[in-house]
Amino acid sequence: MQLTLKAEFLDGRDPITIHTTLFVNVLYERKFNRSIHKLEENRAQEGLAYLHWEQSKLSGITVPAVFDDYCKMLKSCVPEVVNDPKVDAVVTATH
Repeated sequence: MQLTLKAEFLDGRDPITIHTTLFVNVLYERKFNRSIHKLEENRAQEGLAYLHWEQSKLSGITVPAVFDDYCKMLKSCVPEVVNDPKVDAVVTATH
């Protein structure tokens, strides 16, 4: 599942939109001990902010080293698009 997340900041800087990768989704699952697919059922702000923070770091965007410090900067962090490849999957059988 790939998420597109948009973060807005308290200091008025331009919002940052990121697209999660498989690696960041795995980091989420390790930290919260739950499937990334459960995030859709319960859009906890901590989980969304964590995904945005981790993906921002990997994308070369400068963010605080401590997650809580990053959270203090945020005005909002919301999903814009959820792309779940299972929806588009085609099942094929070969003999």
